[in-house]
Amino acid sequence: MTAHNPVAKVWECSGCGDPWPCRTRRRELTATYMRAPASLVTYMSQCMAVARVELPDVPEGALHARFLGWIWW
Repeated sequence: MTAHNPVAKVWECSGCGDPWPCRTRRRELTATYMRAPASLVTYMSQCMAVARVELPDVPEGALHARFLGWIWW
């Protein structure tokens, strides 16, 4: 169980306070989805869609970089 979950409405990490997904959570997600990278992209896309509604002042490009830009195939 991770301590690095998103805080609702603000999308900050509950464990370290960094923007979610923080560096620790990215490593955890990479390990969890190691054999299913398309599922990781799907999950992070869903998170980004919710964040887009809850963070209307953040540009879409910044959200894309934050939620999907770190994923390596």
